[in-house]
Amino acid sequence: MKTFEVYNLFDIEIEKAKGSIVWDKNGIEYLDLYGGHAVISVGHSHPYYVQKITDQLNKIGFYSNSVKINLQDQLAEKLGRLSGYEDYQLFLCNSGAEANENALKLASFENGRKKVIAFKGAFHGRTSLAVSVTDNPAIQAPINENENIVFIDLNDFETFDKQLDENTCAVIIEGMQGVGGVKSPSVEFLQFISQKCKQVGALLILDEVQSGYGRTGQFFAHQYAGIRPDIITVAKGMGNGFPIAGVLINPEIEAKKEMLGTTFGGNYLACAAGIAVLEIIENEKLVENTLSIGTDLMDRLKELDGVKEVRGQGLMIGIELFEPCAELRKRLLTEHRIFTGASSDKNTIRILPSLAITKSEIDHFLKVFSAVLEEKVPS
Repeated sequence: MKTFEVYNLFDIEIEKAKGSIVWDKNGIEYLDLYGGHAVISVGHSHPYYVQKITDQLNKIGFYSNSVKINLQDQLAEKLGRLSGYEDYQLFLCNSGAEANENALKLASFENGRKKVIAFKGAFHGRTSLAVSVTDNPAIQAPINENENIVFIDLNDFETFDKQLDENTCAVIIEGMQGVGGVKSPSVEFLQFISQKCKQVGALLILDEVQSGYGRTGQFFAHQYAGIRPDIITVAKGMGNGFPIAGVLINPEIEAKKEMLGTTFGGNYLACAAGIAVLEIIENEKLVENTLSIGTDLMDRLKELDGVKEVRGQGLMIGIELFEPCAELRKRLLTEHRIFTGASSDKNTIRILPSLAITKSEIDHFLKVFSAVLEEKVPS
């Protein structure tokens, strides 16, 4: 049996990692500024994280949700306190797509409706309902096509106002679009859609799968707008590589037993990983580090010739060039040993490093990136 080819692969086999550095099987060192799709939040192989999972594995790795798992309560308490959502409930699952599936399902349970407003450029996952609210027909099979979904432009107040009505079940929006090229809903737009959803009884779902867990310099990106969504979804940086995700549920929603369910969600090892991540973020002040380093990086990127626009906040950064960036990304990787990310916007590079990235590592990237850009910018 052969493995299914999921993506086009770099011909690199990573065998070891520490902090923001990874090494391939030949011992070649790379600077990781992508973190495996923004998953590595506290750094590769953080010793405290490794120890917490190891200690848990030596006790028990798994039992089903038919028994009380106290670690789930510990994780919920820490997440509520650090995020500012102590009064919300937490449903634990395994991936961002699964979190969004359950968020949409929960919204429909709550108001009995079907219509969903989503946004152009959005990515919410590849499973059945999540992919139907993802703006990419290439990854939607015919069975995923859903006549209840309406896509509109981000920050389009007028069209949103026309499309939102008393048949609308939910509005799902990313705190900051990642795959779409690091594009943000404005503060005013988030406040507007939050207010409008309340007026018609639609639920507002904030997908913070990529933009959450401190990546933008707030715990959640939508907190810059001062709103409280009905449902918040999290994953990626939540487990620093261990599969874990969650749905944060507003206390005004009546979430009954067995509405949602999972076999692996909230297992002992996942909770141990999730707790370790939150403790590291808090103890090492990584949200503050993210905001400081990210702001400095964005300011310096804006000064470079060949950069058309710099978008984002904290350490969720999109660098738009005047031309497709695939060749430049390839050179950064093969010649300078630096991992960066692509996006659906072919001109935009994504920078999504660990929140523990250091200034010296960022300085190295800027030196290399500037030099590679200069070779492409005509004199």
